[in-house]
Amino acid sequence: MVRRTAPGSTLTRAALREAVYGCCPSLSRAEARKILDATFDEISEALLRGESVKLRSFGTFNVRAKRERIGRNPKTGVEAAITPRRVLTFKASPVLVAHVNGDAVIPEED
Repeated sequence: MVRRTAPGSTLTRAALREAVYGCCPSLSRAEARKILDATFDEISEALLRGESVKLRSFGTFNVRAKRERIGRNPKTGVEAAITPRRVLTFKASPVLVAHVNGDAVIPEED
């Protein structure tokens, strides 16, 4: 199923639920919601545990630890301590990058 929208619009969770519902006519809207919510919950829990999440032909999500450092306010020049934290990173797969750029899709190895 291909969703057609205006350029610059945002794909929302509700639109994803509708896409799941539209793809599988045997599912009810409540079942489609449960499937999508369970998928997002599983991805979130894996990231909280520090695991990477790789979605073939889409990309990889990782959690990275950043150390404490001194930053500078660009407007005033005042230095401030930036606390250590964990950040979420995403690296798109070559297949997704090629698709976004309109290039020929390169099949990915297993």
